[in-house]
Amino acid sequence: MVNHTHTDEHHHDMPTGFKRWFMATNHKDIGTLYLIFSFVMLLEGGILALMLRTELFQPGLQFFKPEFFNQLTTMHGIIMVFGAIMPAFVGFANWMIPLQIGASDMAFARMNNFSFWLMIPAALMLSGSFFVEGGATAAGWTLYAPLSIQMGKGMDIAIFAMHILGASSIMGAINIIVTILNMRAPGMTLMKMPMFCWTWLVTAYLLIAVMPVLAGAITMILTDRHFGTSFFNAAGGGDPVMYQHIFWFFGHPEVYIMILPAFGIVSHVISTFSRKQLFGYSSMVYATSSIAILSFIVWAHHMFATGMPVTGQLFFMYATMLIAVPTGVKIFNWLATMWRGSMTFETPMLFAVGFIFVFTFGGFTGIVCSIAPVDIQLQDTYYVVAHFHYVLVAGSLFSLFAGAYYWLPKWSGVMYDEKLGKLHFWSSMISFNVTFFPMHFLGLAGMPRRYADYALQFADFHAIATIGAFWFGFSQLIFLWTAIKAWTFKKGIPAPAKPWEGAEGLEWTVPSPAPFHTFEVPPKVE
Repeated sequence: MVNHTHTDEHHHDMPTGFKRWFMATNHKDIGTLYLIFSFVMLLEGGILALMLRTELFQPGLQFFKPEFFNQLTTMHGIIMVFGAIMPAFVGFANWMIPLQIGASDMAFARMNNFSFWLMIPAALMLSGSFFVEGGATAAGWTLYAPLSIQMGKGMDIAIFAMHILGASSIMGAINIIVTILNMRAPGMTLMKMPMFCWTWLVTAYLLIAVMPVLAGAITMILTDRHFGTSFFNAAGGGDPVMYQHIFWFFGHPEVYIMILPAFGIVSHVISTFSRKQLFGYSSMVYATSSIAILSFIVWAHHMFATGMPVTGQLFFMYATMLIAVPTGVKIFNWLATMWRGSMTFETPMLFAVGFIFVFTFGGFTGIVCSIAPVDIQLQDTYYVVAHFHYVLVAGSLFSLFAGAYYWLPKWSGVMYDEKLGKLHFWSSMISFNVTFFPMHFLGLAGMPRRYADYALQFADFHAIATIGAFWFGFSQLIFLWTAIKAWTFKKGIPAPAKPWEGAEGLEWTVPSPAPFHTFEVPPKVE
């Protein structure tokens, strides 16, 4: 054994400045980098969305050409999915998984650093694709062939960026799986792990399974564009619908990649602020796994309008409806956890309860879209836009806010400003519904997605949605200021060891299920 002095070890452990951040191998620093990156991308994606909504405030083309409008649509989607939501959850995973399972760090510290820094050139390429000849790709975030075969140079840049982001995701997923399977503290069996670790373990397997499928799909687009192949070109014996099959085989598990970690966060928050153990821990674990397995056999519900055989439509319709069962189990367990608990409504709990309410609503509209004959009417209308924003904004994003407020005292050492947090919640919750609820009506009335202009009968709901969108966008600056105040300026009460006064066993790092207790003073042991 080499005997280091204390100062040596200190210098060895804590580099500063450039070295600390650029060469970070510490899971907390890398988690912080991911969180900052994802918030910056959230603001960028949000600005693109507000540009869209500005154009849609009134009928007629006011500000942008339809081509540029479609570029905004595409880049808003890609940036939000690959730049904001996924990296944010990876940031949470980096910060919390080692702490929750009692590991010293992530399994592969330098690979962890690499998987973060890969995202920076990818993000710069995505953002820069607006400025190349022909502009960014306007094929939609799904990059459907044959449109994506005909786009300008922005398409190639987007493909390259998504390849890099995919490599980053795969490395992050490998790291999480190895950390959870190999580095748990003695006694921490899989069925004693905190729910967040479980949801991320399942998510990581999904990532490894589907990111290569996306890579395959966009590589085939690339070779169709430049190397004379005809994977998706009917004139050369290819099939544009095959692209949809391959893309959605990635795309549907992907949407569960964006919601499962959210389920984990919400499970922790609900449990803590109800002062009760999570109800039905093992059923939560099984539900998470069921959702992941089922997610692989529902992809063609995105394709009911492609002329699929009726048998195929029936299979994908029933398989899709089946996913509602494990999801319903989760909702039930959260409600049962809150039932007769000693609930308090600090900001994380508000976001978690808000999540359950709005996410469930988005789930119901998903069931509506799963009905094949109904979906043929609703396909590519604003009803679908409303549906997936209810599950991705009110699902993924609200749960990220719940987790951020919940763990911010742990991360920063300071209690955030509760009044600002509550203001952020109510402002976001109301403006979110003002923005996206009218879109259901637009879709039912036949307003198609990705249109820069529209008929007069859609004008009122579009105007309401645009006002809500600006309100929602500016509400996020409240969160930015709250986080900066606590984390950067350390303004606030120093965080106590148990900031949420939860009973023991319901804290940040102690696993669910906790030892049973009744929350009374225990009797003296003779």
